Amino acid sequence: MTAKTRQCGYVAIIGRPNVGKSTLLNNILGRKLSITSRKPQTTRHTLLGIYTEGAIQMIFVDTPGIHVSRDRAINRVMNKTAISVLHDVDVVVFVVDRLEWGIEDEYVAKYLQSSQAPLVVVLNKIDILRDKELLLPQLEFLSHKCKPKELIPVSALRKINLSRLMSSIKPFIPISAHLFHQEQITDRNERFLCSEIIREKITRKLGAELPYEVTVEIEAFYAEASVTHIDALILVEREGQKKIIIGDRGKRLKEIGKSARLDIEDLIDSKVMLRTWIKVRSGWSDDERVLRSLGYLDNC
Repeated sequence: MTAKTRQCGYVAIIGRPNVGKSTLLNNILGRKLSITSRKPQTTRHTLLGIYTEGAIQMIFVDTPGIHVSRDRAINRVMNKTAISVLHDVDVVVFVVDRLEWGIEDEYVAKYLQSSQAPLVVVLNKIDILRDKELLLPQLEFLSHKCKPKELIPVSALRKINLSRLMSSIKPFIPISAHLFHQEQITDRNERFLCSEIIREKITRKLGAELPYEVTVEIEAFYAEASVTHIDALILVEREGQKKIIIGDRGKRLKEIGKSARLDIEDLIDSKVMLRTWIKVRSGWSDDERVLRSLGYLDNC
């Protein structure tokens, strides 16, 4: 295999919150990399998922959901992070949810007009669409609205049509040497991935009770003998939020910690001693200095 026969390029996965972007990335890679939940705006950072097969390397950029709300700094940062990648990628994959098209989809489509990259529109969650005959008019609408190079119905969760999606992206990946080793699947380190796993468990455990003003920071990460020790700080904005996460006699926090520890052990292939505690820091989600210290502005 020579450099002239290799392909390598960046593929942005774009869309409003909760359309299945992270699930799509995870099932393309064949392993869980980006955290998921039913709660919108679970993804807050860009994350590279690196897919290498033979001569081709596709570097997928999972982005936060683009949304209309800009009431806090963290909302503005997530939008800016997602939109900024549009001008630095070789292909854009715009994910929409079945027959739904709302103000936030319109908002995303407006920004796509400024991108010069080829556009592939993915109509996701077709596995839960009862009347498949409704697909045709929606596909016609999206074709007229977005004018994509390719328009593909998929189920990211059930892995329906993912091979077709990959085949449609491949022709737009430029001839180039690979940027990452063939065994590498992300640019993020284990500390970051562990913090995201803990945040996912909080999100899934609390559901509708979860305050958006929650983040996780890894304060210590080290190996001792055959055990990896991890100290994780859960940051909230109000004392009431702290009580919600702790639960009755600390039961909820213990359940979150246990579930996160099992996933982290699978991720890093090591026994883990996970210690978690919660701190109240008022207004952190609307303070750009704090957001920068927590890594939210790294890609802006």
